[in-house]
Amino acid sequence: RGERSSPPCSLLVRSRAKMATAVVEGSNRLLREGIRRSLLCRQLALASSCWKCPQGAKRYLLTEDILKLHEFQQQKLVIGYRLYGEKDTYFSTIEEKLMKNKLILKDELKMLIYLCQTESELEVVKKVIYRYHAENKNVAFGEFKFGPLFIRLCYELNLEAAAVELIKDQALHGFFSDRTSFNILMDLLFVKGHYECALDVLLEMKRQGVKFNKETYLLAFAICYKLDSSESCKICNTLLENMQLNGDSMPRRAYYFAVAFALKQNDVTKAHSFFSHIISTRSRICNNLKVLLQAKSGDLNGLVQTLKQTSDGTSDFVKKPEFCMQVLTTAREKLEGNPTIRVHFEDIYAKLQASGQITSLTLDDLLCQTLPTKRRYTQLLKQRPVSQRTFKPLSSNLLAE
Repeated sequence: RGERSSPPCSLLVRSRAKMATAVVEGSNRLLREGIRRSLLCRQLALASSCWKCPQGAKRYLLTEDILKLHEFQQQKLVIGYRLYGEKDTYFSTIEEKLMKNKLILKDELKMLIYLCQTESELEVVKKVIYRYHAENKNVAFGEFKFGPLFIRLCYELNLEAAAVELIKDQALHGFFSDRTSFNILMDLLFVKGHYECALDVLLEMKRQGVKFNKETYLLAFAICYKLDSSESCKICNTLLENMQLNGDSMPRRAYYFAVAFALKQNDVTKAHSFFSHIISTRSRICNNLKVLLQAKSGDLNGLVQTLKQTSDGTSDFVKKPEFCMQVLTTAREKLEGNPTIRVHFEDIYAKLQASGQITSLTLDDLLCQTLPTKRRYTQLLKQRPVSQRTFKPLSSNLLAE
């Protein structure tokens, strides 16, 4: 009986050993998955905190719909998670292909851009771009546009010099054939305060025959406003003439900059002309531009009347118009020679201050504020739920369960 009972015991031992092995392997797999997930969560936390820091959130003119920096960062995290621990090997493989003059594929360059995180790695990306363009410049029509992707990478790494170098290089003519690349780069240079360089990029865009759109015109007038020179004034006039010849429509925010720029240049007539093209004048910027325009043109009675209308009879349920202290200070200076109107102005000023309608923001601050993304809420509704285990979108049958 003892000999007959031994086979079942050995089978039981082996089965228990297999179960233990399976448990250990399963726990190790879960542990590895947990580590990778925690690393990804840390990266996500760092990315989200970057958007809250002053440098990450410092975007002035273009909205996220155009910049798509957040979307770019998310894709970088996905690629980094997929190739976790294999990035160095991937870069070495690409560098070996460069040395051996092997063909660079589209997906390889795309993956390389998403994996790039440092300035030294960006140098490798630049070499690959030159090779890829040399191999594909004759068949680039209809292909994937790498220009915006590379500019977003430079935007994220704060390496605008590399972007300017490549976008102006004649050897890469056609690689940045889209206006999005130029617009994003000009926005980056505008944020950094490199207005002269941003103007050079605008002129380079013109030289390469890339068609302007409404974002380009907005950036152009904002750059010229910041430069505040006779040359930038001539460029604005040329842009306006080209717009009229081409039948292009000028965005409202570009008119804001045009009015403010004309007032800087003390050209009240031109400022009035620009202001007359603004259809809706109920915005906070328009209210301040109107007061400043009335002050500069000497329409002091109209100035006081404008301020009086905004201070009288404003309901608590309606958003009250706000005025910049800087603008009101300029208006007060214009009233020094007219004590009667000055008294009315001071009474209205006190009412505006008591009702919280005077802001410390300057007119420049208002002009350079980024508008909220219009499609933000619809995009949130369109987002598919993501699995917490695989970080992939859930299928419809799982959602139904």
